[in-house]
Amino acid sequence: QWQLVDTGGGLVQPGDSLKLSCAASGRIYSSAVMAWFRQAPGKEREFVSAIRWGTGRTYYADSVKGRFTISRVGAENTAYLQMNSLKPQDTAVYYCAARHGWRVSRTTGEYDYWGQGTQVTVSS
Repeated sequence: QWQLVDTGGGLVQPGDSLKLSCAASGRIYSSAVMAWFRQAPGKEREFVSAIRWGTGRTYYADSVKGRFTISRVGAENTAYLQMNSLKPQDTAVYYCAARHGWRVSRTTGEYDYWGQGTQVTVSS
């Protein structure tokens, strides 16, 4: 089992950048997927990005493609989400998640492990 701790949120202005981190308590195996989701007030939790741990292949929601970059450092069992050109509509609580298996899912129900969430607020 993994415990995930996500950090790095904050209050920034439109156009600014933030880098979120998701640290796992144990080794993340190559046959695993880590992802980021976000939930804005009054909205459902939505997929943001995912990475296959073994291959490093990445996946993005259309709304963040070209602005956000997901990465991982295997030796640290840590995933990152670099967020550039932030917009007010990016404001949400961001959660990292992990699942066993090669398949990348954009559905919350298919992830077994979750971080506690970190607030990102983009406002002028």
